[in-house]
Amino acid sequence: MKILIAGASGAIGRPLVRRLRANRHEVFALARSPDSAPALTEIGAEPVIADALDAAAVKAAVGRIQPDAVINELTSVRVEGNMNLLAALRDAGVRRYLLQSSGFWYAPGAGLAHESVPFISSASAGVEASARTYLELEARASATPGIEFVALRYGFFYGPGTWYTREGDMGDQVRQQQIPIIGEGQGVYSFVHIDDAAGATAAALECPPGAYNIVDANPSPQHVWLTAFARAVGAPAPPRVSEEEALRASGPDAVYYATRLRGASNEKAGRELEFRPRPLEWIRGQRSD
Repeated sequence: MKILIAGASGAIGRPLVRRLRANRHEVFALARSPDSAPALTEIGAEPVIADALDAAAVKAAVGRIQPDAVINELTSVRVEGNMNLLAALRDAGVRRYLLQSSGFWYAPGAGLAHESVPFISSASAGVEASARTYLELEARASATPGIEFVALRYGFFYGPGTWYTREGDMGDQVRQQQIPIIGEGQGVYSFVHIDDAAGATAAALECPPGAYNIVDANPSPQHVWLTAFARAVGAPAPPRVSEEEALRASGPDAVYYATRLRGASNEKAGRELEFRPRPLEWIRGQRSD
């Protein structure tokens, strides 16, 4: 299969290209400029010079390659890039479109969220804005005629090249005691190892269209995963603060994450994608409730 990736230089790009090449796909990757092309060549993708924000350039690139599928892993230019890719693939007759979405913006409720649960509609301003962005990304893709659309609702990425490593930003912040457990720390986080996310993305080239939670099987409350993560990166136990203290120091978004975030179920991905993610390595063998 001929695959075009937008955002291949991001955290998931390297393992995704490696997985696609191992599956004998022909892999192309959008490059904003010739200067970024060597890095894409190095990971095994054929660079295609086109800025995702340039609608005409994206349309020309997609028309020239005529891919069977487009995978959108853009982050910093999600909205504009999504619009330009959708317009281009519709005109080029591309069959399948995979979109990076999010598995941690589900409305609060009991139990893990399945894909039919709506996204958050009432929360702190930043959380609402993020949830609305992903809702609009998916809605625009779903409304595009003639394509098979797959929304990949990833959990928090961890593993090489992500924030959640000993050497990453989160490791540094935890060692500096900058990330506290807020209140009871009952907000439930769904993580996914970057290599497992890449494997699920490759499998999604052949699955029934729709949304899939690409998350681990043991979502963990903040007080559990953060304590275990601190231990794993050689940090002291994280400090504890009240919700009121956190509101003053960090704002309402931080409080929402730590206290109201809802974990997601990967049952559908397990069934349709044969997704079997590894246990979250920091809390293996520990309780998550």
